[in-house]
Amino acid sequence: MTLELSSNVNNTSTHKPSNSPDDEVKIMVPPLNFAMVAPGVYRSGHPNRKNFPFLKKLKLKSIIYLSSDEVHEELSQFVNDQNIQVFHYKIDGNKEPFIEIEQKEISNALVKVLGCLVGCLRKLQKWSLTSIFHEYRRFAVTKVLADQEFIEIFSEHVPYDPEFKPEWL
Repeated sequence: MTLELSSNVNNTSTHKPSNSPDDEVKIMVPPLNFAMVAPGVYRSGHPNRKNFPFLKKLKLKSIIYLSSDEVHEELSQFVNDQNIQVFHYKIDGNKEPFIEIEQKEISNALVKVLGCLVGCLRKLQKWSLTSIFHEYRRFAVTKVLADQEFIEIFSEHVPYDPEFKPEWL
């Protein structure tokens, strides 16, 4: 979502356990900043091909992709192969005219958006503000007081159809 890494590493690394020379163990590599938000809901940085075996085990049904960049070819092929629906929201960083903004700054802005989104979800789940802010700071590249204030004043009343209420809410 926020950081694209290119890699020339094979999809998985293997090694042979000492007790059985014929058995290979595949090493699963989660994407950077991977964490569970709720059962069946995860957050992470932008995955690359070495993360695909790990993601395959999650049996994802959809991905919300927050990036001004297009979905790269390897990820596009992976989601097509796995029947994963991608919801692409092209969120740009704050770009002032005639000022060059580094890609790292745009990525940081996307991490902040995701942090606010998860923080608001935590309020819906009745987490304490202390716990919400601790999680926010754990993933935030830069700590922004305005983001924490936004989370704090976020209204916990969100209308939804109870028929579709997830178990974790």
